[in-house]
Amino acid sequence: MFQIVRKQEMAKGTIVRFDISAPKIAAKVKAGQFVILRINETGERIPLTVADKDEFAGIITIIFQVVGKTTALMRSLKEGDIIKDVVGPLGKPANINKMGTVLMVGGGTGVAILHHIAKAFKEAGNFVIGIIGAKDKELMILENEMNAVCDELIITTDDGSYGERGFVTQPLKKYLEERYDIKIVYAIGPIIMMKNVCILTKKFNIPTMVSLNPIMIDGTGMCGGCRVKVGDKTQFCCVDGPDFDGHLVNFDELEKRNNLYLKDEKLSLLFSIR
Repeated sequence: MFQIVRKQEMAKGTIVRFDISAPKIAAKVKAGQFVILRINETGERIPLTVADKDEFAGIITIIFQVVGKTTALMRSLKEGDIIKDVVGPLGKPANINKMGTVLMVGGGTGVAILHHIAKAFKEAGNFVIGIIGAKDKELMILENEMNAVCDELIITTDDGSYGERGFVTQPLKKYLEERYDIKIVYAIGPIIMMKNVCILTKKFNIPTMVSLNPIMIDGTGMCGGCRVKVGDKTQFCCVDGPDFDGHLVNFDELEKRNNLYLKDEKLSLLFSIR
């Protein structure tokens, strides 16, 4: 069993951070990998990418958004409470090398995943540029943490309540037009954001990686629920990913699959709070 040693409600209480005692996972997990949680014996399995780790303290950090019954139940947990199962690390780690200048683009809760990868690129000796966005100022997360690992950081909000007004693609386009030393772009966030980032970077012929979050059940490649189309191949996010070449991902198919249970998810959340 795994204890919650710190809980922080972020972004209007709809996004929550847990620091969880998991020494064996903290010792092995690398940037880009994820864990699967189960709160209790009857709980569903929730995949969440690790946002950070403290190997010496034996702690991993996860950040999740409340969207359904299980995440609502997770939000109700307190510091000191126990999570029954945390399995991991799962998936392939991000390919981190010293490349020169790297550009990290994150939106919404995707910033949590991006942070761990940006931190790893910085530790590898790269010049890290970060662009993070949210709908408004209150939904912005991990600004201080991203600022600590980025050499340059641009903030955007859809409504202009903080940072630059607009989407992350606007400063991204400016960087791509003005800098010729960007070796790779990492984009993590809503599907439509990642899709638009990849459309833009493809025009500039800049390699682009994305971290995907399709429907997932077992996390071992057995169920096939997390399949994604990458180029002419069907791959499984849990064992082949979660990071993929964004220029090859079929985002339209991914979005359709991810929306299959959206209505049920909202209903489960509605009934859980009644």
